[in-house]
Amino acid sequence: MNSRRHFLTGAGAIGGAVAAASVSRVAMAALPEPVIQDKPDTAPPLAPPDGRPYNPVVTLNGWTLPWRMNAGVKEFHLVAEPVVREMAPGFKAHLWGYNGQSPGPTIEVVEGDRVRIFVTNRLPEHTTIHWHGQRLPNGMDGVGGLTQKHIPPGKTFVYEFEARRPGTFMYHPHADEMVQMAIGMMGFWVTHPKGRHPLIEPVDRDFVFLMSSFDIEPGSYTPKVMTMLDFNLFTFNSRIFPGIASMNVRRGDRVRIRAGNLTMTNHPLHLHGHEFTVTGTDGGPTPKAARWPEVTTDVAVGQMRQVEFVADEEGDWAFHCHKSHHTMNAMGHDVPTMIGVDHRQVVKEITDLIPDYMVMGERGMSDMAEMEMPLPDNTAPMMAGQGPFGSLEMGGMFTVLKVRRDQPAGDYRNPDWFRHPAGTVAWEFTGQLPPTPRGQGAGSGSAPPRRPAAKKDVEVRVRKPGAAHGTHDH
Repeated sequence: MNSRRHFLTGAGAIGGAVAAASVSRVAMAALPEPVIQDKPDTAPPLAPPDGRPYNPVVTLNGWTLPWRMNAGVKEFHLVAEPVVREMAPGFKAHLWGYNGQSPGPTIEVVEGDRVRIFVTNRLPEHTTIHWHGQRLPNGMDGVGGLTQKHIPPGKTFVYEFEARRPGTFMYHPHADEMVQMAIGMMGFWVTHPKGRHPLIEPVDRDFVFLMSSFDIEPGSYTPKVMTMLDFNLFTFNSRIFPGIASMNVRRGDRVRIRAGNLTMTNHPLHLHGHEFTVTGTDGGPTPKAARWPEVTTDVAVGQMRQVEFVADEEGDWAFHCHKSHHTMNAMGHDVPTMIGVDHRQVVKEITDLIPDYMVMGERGMSDMAEMEMPLPDNTAPMMAGQGPFGSLEMGGMFTVLKVRRDQPAGDYRNPDWFRHPAGTVAWEFTGQLPPTPRGQGAGSGSAPPRRPAAKKDVEVRVRKPGAAHGTHDH
C-alpha cells in the first residue's frame, strides 16, 4: 500500500491534467492520507487498530481501506480515478476505480460508528457515490442531481452518516452509470455487529467479492461501455480464473462468503462438496426460520448474498457461477458450432491466407483449452488454468475452496493442490465390460418397442451449394 505522496508522484498519477486540478494544499492538509494499492494480490485481513473490535473480512484479490479516528469519527479517503487492473497474469484492462484498484477497497466499520468519507474525483468527468443498502440521511445517498450536486473533476466532497445496521453492502456511482459502472467503479462495504447478535454468528473466515462483467475485445485494453447483454468477461473482483485467488481455510472452520452482483444478469453461485445456508442479504440478516440447506444460490442484479457453512470436507472444491458461459473468458458471440464437421482442409486453405485464423474445434471446445493457439496481445485464453490432473478448462467466475486439516488458524496462504488419500480418486477401468443389455419388448421392464418411422419423416435437411439455384435440398 502506498501513501498520497507516492500517489501524486508515482504510477498512481494516472489522471494527468485531471490530477493536476486537485484540491488546494490547505484542503488536502485536512484530508486523511489516501492509501493506494495497485497490486492484485489478496491482502491479509486488516485488524482494527482502534474503535470497536470486530473479526475482519478478506477481500479476494483486494484489500480493506485503512481509516483514521478524528474526535470519535472514522475518516476514510476514496479517490475515484483511472486504474490499470490486472485481470489475470498477462492480461490487463484500463478501467476506472478507487485508490488504484477496481473494485475499490473494502470499507469495514462497526454498527453505530460515525463515518466520514472524503471522495476526491480524479476522473475526466463528474461522479458521485451511492452507499447501496445503507440507512442514512437522504442528502448522503449519492444520487447526482437528486440528492446532491455531482462531484466535478478535481473536487472533493464529504459524506458523513452513522452505520445504523450490520450487514453486507456495496458502493458505486449514481452518475453516468452506463459508463462508470461498466468500466469498473464499485466497492464492498461491511458493517459488523457491535456485539453479540441473535442472527449473526461469529465465523473463522469471512470472504468478500463483487461480481462484475466487461466487454473487452481480444487485443484491447478498454471495455466497451455501451454493451447491454453480450459481455465476454465475467469476474470476481475484476479478476478472471485462473487469476482469481483461492479461498484457503482450515478443516472445521465456519466460513462466510459475501458476494455482490453489479453485472447485467443473475449469477447462480454453486459450491462443491458442502451445503450452505443464506444468512444475509443487503436487506440484513435472514431470519433463522427462513434458512435451509443449499448448494446453489441465485444472486440477482444489484443484490448481495451472504452464505455460511462449516468446511468439514478436505479437498479442493470448485466454487463458481453455474451459468457455463460465465466460466469462460473472452470469446466471440457469433462463432458457429462445427462439432462433427471435418473442416481440416478448409482451415488449411484459410490459414494459407490468414495465418492467425482460428476455428471452433470439431470435437468440442476442449480443443481450445488443450491447444496453445496464438492469441492477440493482452488477450486471456478462452478456457485456461492448470490443475493437478491437467487443464481445468475454466475461466471467468470460477475459483477453488481449499480445505486443509493442517491450515493454521488465521493463515490464508495457498496450500497448493490437495493430496488425495490412496483409493479416493476416480480411476480408469481396464477390465472387460459386460455386454450391453437389449430390450425384450414391451412389458419386460426395458425400453418400449420403437415406432416404425413414417416414409415421409425427415430427420435432417442438408443444404448444399449448387450452380443453378444456389442450393439443393436433400
